[in-house]
Amino acid sequence: MASLQDQLRGLVYSTEHGETCPKCRQPLAECECSARADAERIASLDGIVRIRRETSGRKGKGVTTVSGVPMAEPELKALAKELKKRCGTGGAVKEGVIEIQGDHRQVLKAELETRGYTVKLAGG
Repeated sequence: MASLQDQLRGLVYSTEHGETCPKCRQPLAECECSARADAERIASLDGIVRIRRETSGRKGKGVTTVSGVPMAEPELKALAKELKKRCGTGGAVKEGVIEIQGDHRQVLKAELETRGYTVKLAGG
């Protein structure tokens, strides 16, 4: 850990670069944190898309989660939008996991298999 003097001697404020990323301290235009996080997430996947139904932490409301899709965040959001249209419900993308409101496991499984993914129904 840096000493107190080292902490106080650092740059306090600068208008040279504008806003900076809190993680890497680079200007936002040069920040690669999200791209690096996407690459690490994709590298850790095993090629199997898992679909499960979850209710924990949602006050008893069920959602169908789709995890393990090997795509970067922008493409994942586009896929989530198409899946939500197919199911006729709402949803979201959180930390690389697509959440679709309601129990739509069979519909999602059929749709993802037609797109060429290996799909498994996980959980109960």
